[in-house]
Amino acid sequence: MAGLIRRSDIDEVRSRTNIADVVGDFVTLKSAGVGSMKGLCPFHEERSPSFHVRPQVGLYHCFGCGEGGDVFSFLQKMDHVTFAEAVERLAGRLGLELHYEDGGQASDHGNRARLLAANGAAEAWFQAQLATPAAQIGRDFLGGRGFNAADAARFGIGFAPKSFSALGDALKAQGFTEEELTAAGLLSTGERGRPYDRFRGRLIWPIRDVTGQTVGFGARKLLSDDDDKGPKYLNTPETLVYHKSQVLYGLDLARRDIAKGKQVVVVEGYTDVMACHLAGVTTAVATCGTSFGVDHIKVIRRVLGDVDNADTGGTGQVVFTFDPDEAGQKAASRAFQEEQRFAAQTFVAVAPDGLDPSDLRTQRGDEAVRTLIADRQPMFEFMLKRVLARFDLETVEGRVSAMRASAPVLAGIRDPALRSGYARNVAGWLGMDPAEVSRAVKGSSPRPVVDAAPGEPAAEKELSLLDLPTDIETRMERDALIAILQRPDAVGRELIERAATVRMRNSVLAAIRDGAAETLDGMERPDWVTKVAEVVPSRFAGLVAQLGVAPIPERESGVDKWAKAQVADLVAVDLGRRKFELQGASQRAAAEGDLERARRIQVELVELEKDRRRLTGR
Repeated sequence: MAGLIRRSDIDEVRSRTNIADVVGDFVTLKSAGVGSMKGLCPFHEERSPSFHVRPQVGLYHCFGCGEGGDVFSFLQKMDHVTFAEAVERLAGRLGLELHYEDGGQASDHGNRARLLAANGAAEAWFQAQLATPAAQIGRDFLGGRGFNAADAARFGIGFAPKSFSALGDALKAQGFTEEELTAAGLLSTGERGRPYDRFRGRLIWPIRDVTGQTVGFGARKLLSDDDDKGPKYLNTPETLVYHKSQVLYGLDLARRDIAKGKQVVVVEGYTDVMACHLAGVTTAVATCGTSFGVDHIKVIRRVLGDVDNADTGGTGQVVFTFDPDEAGQKAASRAFQEEQRFAAQTFVAVAPDGLDPSDLRTQRGDEAVRTLIADRQPMFEFMLKRVLARFDLETVEGRVSAMRASAPVLAGIRDPALRSGYARNVAGWLGMDPAEVSRAVKGSSPRPVVDAAPGEPAAEKELSLLDLPTDIETRMERDALIAILQRPDAVGRELIERAATVRMRNSVLAAIRDGAAETLDGMERPDWVTKVAEVVPSRFAGLVAQLGVAPIPERESGVDKWAKAQVADLVAVDLGRRKFELQGASQRAAAEGDLERARRIQVELVELEKDRRRLTGR
């Protein structure tokens, strides 16, 4: 690995770079007077431009959100790269050779540039091959999975013909040496020392780093085992520019939407990434020939803004999709063990009938993929249900064993309110006394907790109402909490207790709701809101206080009615979800010929609808 870039080189890159040109790639700038330009800030939403750039001094500053810095920090924030990567990118733009110190080789950057150039040339060559008659097998593969020529072009897919030297010969004709092509992982060496094309008779996906540079390739077998004895998927080996544990396929396409939406979806394959993006889930990424690990987490946290970010406070979302087979379950367990490395909330999405996102899109369409992600469930809930599924819950012995097995998982939940909430959930699933489950948790050692990675501070900023998403469901959950915290007498204890059991989409508001449920015995006390703030995670305490004083959009004479209606609507929406699930279960029971079970479900549906109408009055 190269050492530190020489300070003199950094200063040279800074002095020779016009910050307005770099910022102009992302923001439309207009003159704002002598020596100043302005545009709409790329770091926050605004209607009037408050983002100013001063080319003569090489600085930018937003008077709306306070972001500011030089050209290096701008690239770091916009493209989510390290300082060194920002310097190297700008040096490449200038055609300036960098020098390294502290043990690095001065030639490393030059070698990197040649390998990246070779990968770029190979990518273009592979893409051209996809249009040849020999690539019909590859086009058929893509077509069978619902991808057309435009989709292939969007993701840069190519084809490697079944040839031992076609790629090598083409790139050597462009001036690349055999040593460079081998170092880039494009050529392999046979037993007799003779080089040959690494990828043959395969569909090719370019793997790019976060800046969009092609660092390697993933290749899918198309031929029979007799014609290709290699693995189903073959990737570029470790090189100077490609480290499989540090790259995520699709991150170059997803990074802006990940940063903007504070959500990343981790899938298992290249076609899954394509299916998600084409279906509108544009935050999907995948690992490249290796399991999801610590280095991937570092990359995701950086793009999410999940490390010491004063704006998010760890409220981002990481959604894992797993196949329901044994390999997928093992992947889920590995992700669960690393969950504590995230400040963001972690979720799991499992498609019905064992379909991965690619197959799901092919068989059921884009909407099914979007629904898969929308119906995600919290990681802790997913893992707890996996634990409980191992036991026979129809017997006392099975329920007790399940409780004991789930206790270490519950004990490992960092947030006290979340831990308490999940303990109540487990008690409900098992039909046991919540106090008994709580005692088991207190007497249990938590599952292994992974320490924070070096250099990842634990400090997190308190959240405010302005940090909450503005979608309809979050606003409904927010208003219900305002009603509960400000008008608990009007809402009533019974309705609040029902609200404590509903599934809430916003995990932050759900944690606050659990805190309210935990302290419900003090709901009539004047300091109840303060008590709620004390039991929720510290970064949510300020939000609890704001919910306790937020304006209510109703005249004083109608406040109590409004408050009860907000909480009733929250419960009714959850009943609607339950109704949908029961309707599906009824249909499956009828299809399986289990008419008695279908009848019982129909009775439950009738009672559920009556309950919903009592709540809403409609």
